[in-house]
Amino acid sequence: MQGPRCGYCENEIPRKGRLRDGHIEHFEQRSKVPHKTFDWRNLFGSCNRSDSCGTFKDKQSYQPQDLIKPDIEDPEQFLVFVSDGTVKAREGLSINDKHRAEETIRIFNLNGSLVGEREPAVEPYIETAETLLELLELDGGIEQYTAALNKELTAIQGLPFETAIRHTLLQIKQS
Repeated sequence: MQGPRCGYCENEIPRKGRLRDGHIEHFEQRSKVPHKTFDWRNLFGSCNRSDSCGTFKDKQSYQPQDLIKPDIEDPEQFLVFVSDGTVKAREGLSINDKHRAEETIRIFNLNGSLVGEREPAVEPYIETAETLLELLELDGGIEQYTAALNKELTAIQGLPFETAIRHTLLQIKQS
Protein backbone atom coordinates (compact mmCIF):
# COMPACT_ATOMS: atom_id res chain seq x y z
CA MET A 1 0.00 0.00 0.00
CA GLN A 2 2.74 2.50 0.92
CA GLY A 3 5.61 1.27 -1.18
CA PRO A 4 8.92 2.55 0.17
CA ARG A 5 7.26 5.57 1.84
CA CYS A 6 6.51 6.29 5.48
CA GLY A 7 2.79 5.92 6.14
CA TYR A 8 2.75 9.23 8.00
CA CYS A 9 5.17 11.71 6.40
CA GLU A 10 5.44 10.22 2.86
CA ASN A 11 9.21 10.52 2.90
CA GLU A 12 11.21 7.64 1.49
CA ILE A 13 12.22 5.07 4.07
CA PRO A 14 15.96 4.93 3.33
CA ARG A 15 17.84 1.76 2.55
CA LYS A 16 20.38 0.28 4.89
CA GLY A 17 22.06 -2.23 2.65
CA ARG A 18 19.40 -4.45 1.11
CA LEU A 19 16.79 -3.59 3.74
CA ARG A 20 14.81 -0.43 4.41
CA ASP A 21 15.66 1.47 7.61
CA GLY A 22 12.11 1.64 8.89
CA HIS A 23 9.93 -0.25 11.30
CA ILE A 24 6.49 -1.76 11.62
CA GLU A 25 4.49 0.90 13.39
CA HIS A 26 1.51 0.16 15.59
CA PHE A 27 -1.08 2.92 15.17
CA GLU A 28 -2.49 1.99 18.55
CA GLN A 29 0.44 1.27 20.84
CA ARG A 30 1.13 -2.38 21.61
CA SER A 31 1.63 -1.56 25.29
CA LYS A 32 -1.90 -0.14 25.51
CA VAL A 33 -3.76 -2.54 23.20
CA PRO A 34 -1.71 -5.76 23.06
CA HIS A 35 -4.55 -7.65 21.34
CA LYS A 36 -3.93 -5.47 18.23
CA THR A 37 -0.21 -6.32 18.00
CA PHE A 38 -0.71 -8.49 14.90
CA ASP A 39 -3.85 -6.79 13.57
CA TRP A 40 -3.07 -5.67 9.99
CA ARG A 41 -5.41 -2.69 10.40
CA ASN A 42 -3.11 -1.46 13.17
CA LEU A 43 0.19 -1.77 11.27
CA PHE A 44 1.98 0.75 9.05
CA GLY A 45 5.45 1.10 7.64
CA SER A 46 7.14 4.05 9.31
CA CYS A 47 10.45 5.81 9.02
CA ASN A 48 12.77 5.60 12.02
CA ARG A 49 12.99 9.35 12.59
CA SER A 50 13.10 10.04 16.30
CA ASP A 51 11.59 13.52 15.90
CA SER A 52 8.47 12.62 13.90
CA CYS A 53 6.12 9.91 12.68
CA GLY A 54 5.67 6.63 14.56
CA THR A 55 8.67 6.83 16.89
CA PHE A 56 7.73 10.37 17.95
CA LYS A 57 4.04 9.41 18.30
CA ASP A 58 4.84 6.71 20.81
CA LYS A 59 6.39 9.29 23.16
CA GLN A 60 3.19 11.38 23.15
CA SER A 61 -0.04 11.16 25.07
CA TYR A 62 -2.99 10.86 22.70
CA GLN A 63 -6.27 9.15 22.00
CA PRO A 64 -6.18 7.06 18.79
CA GLN A 65 -9.65 8.27 17.79
CA ASP A 66 -8.27 11.83 17.74
CA LEU A 67 -5.88 10.95 14.90
CA ILE A 68 -6.51 10.57 11.19
CA LYS A 69 -5.97 6.92 10.31
CA PRO A 70 -4.52 6.98 6.78
CA ASP A 71 -5.81 3.57 5.68
CA ILE A 72 -9.40 4.40 6.56
CA GLU A 73 -9.64 8.15 6.03
CA ASP A 74 -8.14 10.28 3.30
CA PRO A 75 -5.74 12.68 5.06
CA GLU A 76 -6.25 15.14 2.20
CA GLN A 77 -9.81 15.67 3.44
CA PHE A 78 -8.31 17.06 6.66
CA LEU A 79 -4.86 18.43 5.81
CA VAL A 80 -3.35 20.91 3.37
CA PHE A 81 0.34 20.67 2.55
CA VAL A 82 1.66 24.18 1.94
CA SER A 83 4.45 24.98 -0.51
CA ASP A 84 6.62 26.29 2.37
CA GLY A 85 6.75 22.73 3.72
CA THR A 86 4.22 23.14 6.53
CA VAL A 87 0.99 21.22 7.05
CA LYS A 88 -2.24 22.90 8.14
CA ALA A 89 -5.75 21.83 8.98
CA ARG A 90 -8.00 22.27 5.96
CA GLU A 91 -10.38 25.21 6.16
CA GLY A 92 -14.07 24.53 6.69
CA LEU A 93 -13.69 21.44 8.87
CA SER A 94 -16.08 20.76 11.70
CA ILE A 95 -14.74 21.49 15.18
CA ASN A 96 -14.13 17.77 15.75
CA ASP A 97 -12.38 17.23 12.40
CA LYS A 98 -10.23 20.33 12.89
CA HIS A 99 -9.17 18.97 16.29
CA ARG A 100 -8.29 15.63 14.70
CA ALA A 101 -6.27 17.33 11.94
CA GLU A 102 -4.36 19.43 14.47
CA GLU A 103 -3.78 16.44 16.74
CA THR A 104 -2.45 14.41 13.79
CA ILE A 105 -0.04 17.21 12.91
CA ARG A 106 1.05 17.50 16.57
CA ILE A 107 1.32 13.81 17.46
CA PHE A 108 3.33 12.92 14.34
CA ASN A 109 5.24 16.23 14.51
CA LEU A 110 4.54 16.91 10.83
CA ASN A 111 5.60 20.55 11.22
CA GLY A 112 8.94 19.77 12.87
CA SER A 113 12.15 18.98 11.04
CA LEU A 114 10.15 17.48 8.16
CA VAL A 115 9.35 21.02 6.99
CA GLY A 116 13.02 21.45 6.08
CA GLU A 117 12.86 18.31 3.92
CA ARG A 118 9.41 18.86 2.46
CA GLU A 119 10.01 22.46 1.31
CA PRO A 120 12.96 21.74 -1.04
CA ALA A 121 11.07 18.75 -2.47
CA VAL A 122 8.15 21.04 -3.32
CA GLU A 123 10.09 24.14 -4.43
CA PRO A 124 10.84 22.98 -8.01
CA TYR A 125 7.09 22.61 -8.61
CA ILE A 126 6.08 26.15 -7.60
CA GLU A 127 7.09 27.61 -10.98
CA THR A 128 5.37 24.71 -12.74
CA ALA A 129 2.17 25.49 -10.81
CA GLU A 130 2.40 29.15 -11.82
CA THR A 131 2.91 28.18 -15.47
CA LEU A 132 -0.08 25.86 -15.29
CA LEU A 133 -2.26 28.67 -13.95
CA GLU A 134 -1.12 30.92 -16.83
CA LEU A 135 -2.47 28.31 -19.25
CA LEU A 136 -5.94 28.90 -17.84
CA GLU A 137 -5.78 32.53 -18.97
CA LEU A 138 -5.21 31.56 -22.61
CA ASP A 139 -8.03 31.19 -25.09
CA GLY A 140 -9.00 27.53 -24.86
CA GLY A 141 -6.47 27.14 -22.06
CA ILE A 142 -8.54 24.76 -19.96
CA GLU A 143 -7.71 21.85 -22.26
CA GLN A 144 -4.00 22.71 -22.24
CA TYR A 145 -4.08 23.20 -18.47
CA THR A 146 -5.83 19.89 -17.90
CA ALA A 147 -3.44 17.97 -20.16
CA ALA A 148 -0.32 19.56 -18.62
CA LEU A 149 -1.62 19.13 -15.06
CA ASN A 150 -2.45 15.46 -15.64
CA LYS A 151 1.02 14.90 -17.08
CA GLU A 152 2.63 16.47 -13.98
CA LEU A 153 0.39 14.54 -11.58
CA THR A 154 1.34 11.29 -13.30
CA ALA A 155 5.04 12.18 -13.15
CA ILE A 156 5.03 12.79 -9.37
CA GLN A 157 3.33 9.52 -8.42
CA GLY A 158 5.43 7.69 -5.85
CA LEU A 159 7.79 10.59 -5.15
CA PRO A 160 8.63 11.50 -1.56
CA PHE A 161 6.15 14.11 -0.31
CA GLU A 162 3.83 13.44 -3.25
CA THR A 163 0.83 15.01 -1.52
CA ALA A 164 2.71 18.24 -0.79
CA ILE A 165 3.81 18.43 -4.43
CA ARG A 166 0.27 17.68 -5.66
CA HIS A 167 -1.20 20.40 -3.43
CA THR A 168 1.33 22.87 -4.82
CA LEU A 169 0.53 21.91 -8.41
CA LEU A 170 -3.17 22.23 -7.74
CA GLN A 171 -2.59 25.54 -5.96
CA ILE A 172 -4.88 24.51 -3.11
CA LYS A 173 -5.80 27.50 -0.98
CA GLN A 174 -2.98 27.70 1.54
CA SER A 175 -4.26 30.03 4.21
